[in-house]
Amino acid sequence: MFRTALRNVLAHKARLLMTVLAVMLGVAFVSGTLVFTNTVSDAYQNSAAKGFDQVDVAVVPRHQSSEGDRVGRTPDLTRAMLERAAKVPGAASATGVVGGFTAVADRHGKLVGGDWQSRGGNYWGTADSRYPLVSGHAPHGEHEVLLDSGTARRAGYKAGDTVRLSVDGPVLTPTVAGIFTTDDGNVTAGGSLALFDTPTAQKLFGKKDTYDEIDVRAKPGTGQAALKDALDRALPAHQVETTTGQKLAADQAKRIADSMSSMKRGLLVFAGIALFVGTFIIANTFTMLVAQRTRELALLRAVGASRRQVTRSVLIEAFVVGAVAGVTGLAAGIGIGAGLRALVGSFGASLPDGPLVISPGTVAAALAVGVLITMLAAWLPGRRAARIPPVAAMNSVYAQATTRSLVLRNTIGALFTAAGAAVIVAATSMDADSGEGPMGLGAVLLIIGVFVLTPLLSRPLVAAAAPLLRAFGVSGRLARRNSVRNPRRTAATASALMIGLTLITGMTVMAGSLQSSIDKMAASAIRADYVVSMANGSPLSPDVARKLAATDGVRADSPLRNAESRVDGRTEFVTGVDGASIAELTDLTMDQGSFTVGGTNIVVDKDRAEKYGWTPGSRVTAHFEDGKAQTLTVAGIYDGNALIRGIMLDNKVLTPHLSHPTDMQVMVKTADGASDAAKNRLAEALGANPAIKIQDKKDLSNSIAQIFTMLLNMVYGLLGMAVIVAVLGVVNTLAMSVFERSQEIGMLRAIGLDRRAVKRMVRLESLVISLFGGVLGIGLGVFFGWAAGELIGTKMPTYELVLPWGRLALFLLLAGLVGVLAALWPARRAARLNMLAAIKSE
Repeated sequence: MFRTALRNVLAHKARLLMTVLAVMLGVAFVSGTLVFTNTVSDAYQNSAAKGFDQVDVAVVPRHQSSEGDRVGRTPDLTRAMLERAAKVPGAASATGVVGGFTAVADRHGKLVGGDWQSRGGNYWGTADSRYPLVSGHAPHGEHEVLLDSGTARRAGYKAGDTVRLSVDGPVLTPTVAGIFTTDDGNVTAGGSLALFDTPTAQKLFGKKDTYDEIDVRAKPGTGQAALKDALDRALPAHQVETTTGQKLAADQAKRIADSMSSMKRGLLVFAGIALFVGTFIIANTFTMLVAQRTRELALLRAVGASRRQVTRSVLIEAFVVGAVAGVTGLAAGIGIGAGLRALVGSFGASLPDGPLVISPGTVAAALAVGVLITMLAAWLPGRRAARIPPVAAMNSVYAQATTRSLVLRNTIGALFTAAGAAVIVAATSMDADSGEGPMGLGAVLLIIGVFVLTPLLSRPLVAAAAPLLRAFGVSGRLARRNSVRNPRRTAATASALMIGLTLITGMTVMAGSLQSSIDKMAASAIRADYVVSMANGSPLSPDVARKLAATDGVRADSPLRNAESRVDGRTEFVTGVDGASIAELTDLTMDQGSFTVGGTNIVVDKDRAEKYGWTPGSRVTAHFEDGKAQTLTVAGIYDGNALIRGIMLDNKVLTPHLSHPTDMQVMVKTADGASDAAKNRLAEALGANPAIKIQDKKDLSNSIAQIFTMLLNMVYGLLGMAVIVAVLGVVNTLAMSVFERSQEIGMLRAIGLDRRAVKRMVRLESLVISLFGGVLGIGLGVFFGWAAGELIGTKMPTYELVLPWGRLALFLLLAGLVGVLAALWPARRAARLNMLAAIKSE
């Protein structure tokens, strides 16, 4: 039986080619994902480990949590602590580290490095081997800075040039004192690093005579654990905590692995979808092969082969196909992993250097996925083959009944579909948190139910296309009949395309609805023409608000100043605003009371008011970071949203309690409204700062929706793999169908159907099957998009369903295009059949 199975594989290698390709694509996606994520993770871990080579023990502040009416605070690492750490037994040196966001502009005023990868810090002289100089000298004073070699190269700077940079808002123009190299993973991944002398860094980053971290080196012969114990005894335990360099490296490696695992899981989900779609092709292919070999399998049964042996022979064929697909998929996946790395680099997001990582786990996963998926998909056709009776060898027209067997399938499918739809509809009446699980379960049940019902659905939907098909004469009528001749085959072929289009349509509906809802939220909540903030979301210097207020054409402005407080023993972040102008800059719907912020009057969002039981006139006692209490009066309660929520009070009341006031945003309203001229005036007032974003309402809503847009584009790209696999499925089905109907096609040619009509018949059959899958996929996608939107609406009052009719029509056209392209080769093959040879074939 083993030799028989191998012979069958070799005899049908052309028919199995599409199956191999489908499995290979899925395996390539899996192995490529593993190679890419393992390579990036390994490179970052090695780079991060180098950064801890100079650190044996790190000393950081121990955050003191909030208790009672006391606001939690983080103690300072003082110079006295630094000197004490340097003198502990076993310590060779101690270095105080200060750092924070630092945006460096190139010669065209553009930000160098990403919003989150632009950093600054302090330089400890030429003895600091972490940042060896390649040119220039160490920085001295606030008018000199060092740049990493990568940033200097990309921006075109050299020692002696003047550079524009910003830490928290105001533009600085120091001289580049020198250029240094570093193994810092953030820098090698495309970020920027600017270094100042320690006093300047402390001033810029708000750490006057204090540090963010103290790094201690051990003397030769002193272990990291022993040095840590010595530091624990010398420094106040309630103010600091110590960690060895080895643990820091291990923790960093774990964080990198965890962050990469999210990407890995996301990519593997799409690989799984492609493989799931591929199972339809595999099952369809082996079902058709079994049907074509009915007499052959029956003869095997007649000469003594058992049912188990027949099933095993089919599974052996699947094993060979899966092994070939696994090996070729692994090779393709290695290429995909290397290509993804190069592609990321082409977008400017450089990665740390490192070798391509092909782990034994990747090899094992590729082979296991290829073999297991193929064998599982072929198991059911194998069982069906084993049930062929030996008497079929003597009956050339033997075939299993199909119509009656569909009754049970339709009943099961109807039950699953009804249960899934009912669960989804029930989930839409729940809130977002409790409804996620039921909705996911309902989606799975509904997809299974529709898949099982697809043979039943194929008849009415294909029949609906009959009027259009009649326009193509005999070819159209034959195409319609061929489409419904074998409902199971039509269903399996269409389902592969249905899965991909369901996901694409659902995501498109959700993304379009979210974009519209966010636009509406921004328009309804904000009257300000512009919102000014740092590029990476870090705090702004109060100087920014003062410069904006003094700009020509600014009619009203308000900084938004966040601060931690304790209210009724619970931590609340309050937002300080300009009480005189905030009402002109926002357009919030008041639930109770009035929008009055001034003196000790505050306004709160509805959720917090309900949590604390506040009503207009309620008096609230808030404790701030300086330990002082302030009695506040609730003047009004408003409906909060994703843009504006929480407790708002006047900055005149809040600021005296803050040691280092900073603003998260500044709202600005101009006399002439939003315009390019007004935006340019604001930018010029801030010195054309590369670190600051000036956004109008449309920019603000786009930035919020950007994550959904990026996700949608990723989904389109990744699900393209599933669509390609679906195309292969249509090609495979049509090619084997043409082979099955060789005698019939030969007869049609003999009675007068020309080659052009034969081609048209196969193309129309492919088009009908593809459009059938497209209609099902788009319909399910719209339903899922609506249901998911109902859950989102519980947290976003402005959410409403928006159907992107243009894109839905495009998806339907895409399904039709799939059908047309997939039919090119099978149609040409059918038209070129020799009619006499075809008539004589069995």
